[in-house]
Amino acid sequence: MKNILVTGAFGQIGSELVPALQNAYGEKSVVALGNTHIPHDFTGIVEMGRLPDAQLLNTLVKKYKIDTIFHLVSLLSAKGEIDPALTWHVNMQSLRDVLDIAVTHKLRVFWPSSIAAFGPTTPRTSTPQRTILEPTTMYGVTKTAGELLCQYYHLKYEVDVRSVRYPGIISYKAEPGGGTTDYAVAIYYEALKQGKYMCYLKSDTMLPMMYMDDAVRATLELMHAPDDALTVRTSYNLAAVSFTPAQLTHEIQKHIPLTVSYAPDHRQAIADSWPQSIDDSVARVDWGWKHAYDVPLLTHTMIRELRKKFSITR
Repeated sequence: MKNILVTGAFGQIGSELVPALQNAYGEKSVVALGNTHIPHDFTGIVEMGRLPDAQLLNTLVKKYKIDTIFHLVSLLSAKGEIDPALTWHVNMQSLRDVLDIAVTHKLRVFWPSSIAAFGPTTPRTSTPQRTILEPTTMYGVTKTAGELLCQYYHLKYEVDVRSVRYPGIISYKAEPGGGTTDYAVAIYYEALKQGKYMCYLKSDTMLPMMYMDDAVRATLELMHAPDDALTVRTSYNLAAVSFTPAQLTHEIQKHIPLTVSYAPDHRQAIADSWPQSIDDSVARVDWGWKHAYDVPLLTHTMIRELRKKFSITR
């Protein structure tokens, strides 16, 4: 990777993947394509635009001599149900545009899938790499379709496209966005700000989660893996920890006072259609994936960093 374009560069994952890429390859080698939420202190190359826009992508690839695209633009699960047609258009058309440009310019591509690609008919514990994909949200439908599209472009056009199925991502840098797994970020914010939190999932809702540092490292490790080591061209299962809101609350209470009440909303049905735990043994064998953050470590890290962020001394 010499010249890299990151779409959705200022979203939850992009906001931390871009600095990691800059550290690895230099600021001048990374182009951040964003639409909103550009940090005031961001340094590096920024381009503004809203995808899908094949002409814009083609222009940027030529302008910066791009050889690799990290395509992170996506409308997420809860918001995707508000406007399913827009979700399909944004998620699928932008991916197809990226893959078509990859064919023309011989680019490498990273595209994130999600546990949303699974559904209620998928085995919910130790969900295997190859299993039933029958999602019940438009976001999940676009992830399942996107996985198959990536595999098709690899088989048909030999595009080097790689993907992981992210679990819920926990980070102190990006504000929680209201997604189904975002309670596991918001709860830390509210614990420090108010000492209480109203959770929109049931207390015993088990979901797979991952700390952002692990997610970024997994992404880079996959992109650095030898081509002949990869056996999956849809999307690799990726896992770290699984917990419930009640279990996370208990861990946070070891550090600070917190009272949690529960008022499940429409996101409960989405969570109930997703796995409780993931078998990512194929990723661990193929490219040596191994997570570093367990629940105690990510909780300690989140509280420490959010105290710094909000200048909280207690």
